[in-house]
Amino acid sequence: MKIGKIDFGNKPVVLAPMEDVTDTSFRLICKEQGADMVYSEFVSADALIRNIAATTRKLTINPAERPTVIQIYGREVEPMVEAAKMVEAAGPDILDINFGCPVKKVAGKGAGAGMLRDIPKMLEITTAVVKAVNIPVTVKTRIGWDCNSIIIRDLAEQLQDCGIEALTVHGRTRSQMYTGNADWNVIASIKDNQRFRIPLIGNGDITSGQLAKEAFDKYGVDGVMVGRASIGAPWIFHEIKSYLNGNSNETISIKEKFDILRRQIRESIDRIDEYRGILHIRRHLAASPLFKGISHFRDTRIEMLRASTFNELDEVLAKIEKRINNEYSYE
Repeated sequence: MKIGKIDFGNKPVVLAPMEDVTDTSFRLICKEQGADMVYSEFVSADALIRNIAATTRKLTINPAERPTVIQIYGREVEPMVEAAKMVEAAGPDILDINFGCPVKKVAGKGAGAGMLRDIPKMLEITTAVVKAVNIPVTVKTRIGWDCNSIIIRDLAEQLQDCGIEALTVHGRTRSQMYTGNADWNVIASIKDNQRFRIPLIGNGDITSGQLAKEAFDKYGVDGVMVGRASIGAPWIFHEIKSYLNGNSNETISIKEKFDILRRQIRESIDRIDEYRGILHIRRHLAASPLFKGISHFRDTRIEMLRASTFNELDEVLAKIEKRINNEYSYE
């Protein structure tokens, strides 16, 4: 897969953009674990051009995490063009336009997946952004607004004609949010259009190497995107890439996984402060598959999610790590 001048090789696996998740620290860890490309959190065009500090901080890129994509969203042409120029100045490798976010505060205001109800405006914004910058522009969207308006096959060609250099499609409608199953047959149908020539990245329910391989082999996508399955488990990229390379039994140790979680905690604290840094990382701890299947875990889980200092949290993690090694002997 090639986007602009960047050659990602065969079967690239990329980290999805996720608000409050894909900060620069998490992106770098995912990159080290095998992600071929990483995306920023959502960047509001309106907030960016107003120089809101929390938004401008999202433009920070660690050179070691590259290639990096910064993703912007908005509902009007002029702010999106101005924001695109500001993003380009920050030096990402690629600029992505978010036409897929389904949450009410974004889609309900006409941005993100809300643009699926105003295709002419979507295409106008895309064309204007492509013309405004000199870096590759890509788009991430969904298959349609609801089950009665699955429009992605025709829309994919229209977006291509606006000048984008790759398209990512989440195989759900906006109405589905994150419920049900992603429809990979609909994603695959885009490739049936012989006029569609740009790379297609598939997104939705990629939780293992086996499913990633199926996405490539059965549905013909050029790349796969991993989102929620990476929260609390950035090592999923190592596991997927190993599987794709024929090493289906290769994994990292329990100790290495706990070390990664501790690193996330420390870097979150360093980036913000101890109290808010731990609040930020609780989402990863709550979602981590590392703790699934542990018997009688409820009280320990509560203790872990209530810890308010690094030392408290580290003590809980040490206790869990010891218990896993004793109870399951994974290593």
